[in-house]
Amino acid sequence: MPSPNIWQHPETYELENRALDPDGLLEAAMAAVAPWLGRTFLDVGCGTGFHLPRWAEQAERVIGVEPMPALAALARRRTRRLTGVEVRQGTAQALPLPEASVDVAQARLAYFFGPGCEPGLDELSRVVRRGGTAFVIDNDPTRSTFGRWFRRGYPRVDPVAVERFWSTRGWQRVPVETRLAFDSAADLEAVVRIELDRPTAEAVLAEHWAGDGGTEVDYALNLWWRRF
Repeated sequence: MPSPNIWQHPETYELENRALDPDGLLEAAMAAVAPWLGRTFLDVGCGTGFHLPRWAEQAERVIGVEPMPALAALARRRTRRLTGVEVRQGTAQALPLPEASVDVAQARLAYFFGPGCEPGLDELSRVVRRGGTAFVIDNDPTRSTFGRWFRRGYPRVDPVAVERFWSTRGWQRVPVETRLAFDSAADLEAVVRIELDRPTAEAVLAEHWAGDGGTEVDYALNLWWRRF
């Protein structure tokens, strides 16, 4: 499934990656469940490879998988001087890895919103070793300012159905309350405009600046995880 934000606006999505979770709360929540020190870490939908260097600080081996050739090329360029890091072009539903080859896997904000992602989850079951862990990180539209914005922009995403999807398949949820912290108002506006349709983006931005405004936005995430 094409990703309209990063596929069409990789430079702006870079701003979003830099702004999201400046306090490292999401990473800390992941590490509390399944640390990746000395292990093989898989990043599904790694985009331009923004997070790959971070995983490489502790993991013995890091593999990024990205379906879009141009983004995969950027990820390879970003990590070309890092040992133990490789980027492969491929999709979540056909991961270019052998069976039982990774210890920790993540799909972060990569359109894993529940129903419809079964083929990708089957692939995670295939490539994650027994005793390994997979993480799926997605938006929680029931909480936070950004969650309310997301709900307005994506009214067809039913959070109740999404939660039922994961929980009935044996995944557990860790709610994470974090924030987006931008360097400027222009950066905040640019990111909102690639994440939401134009009418919704303009409406929420107008409301934001009419209120307290500021270049930070509270952001709620769901960290779903499963042990294999």
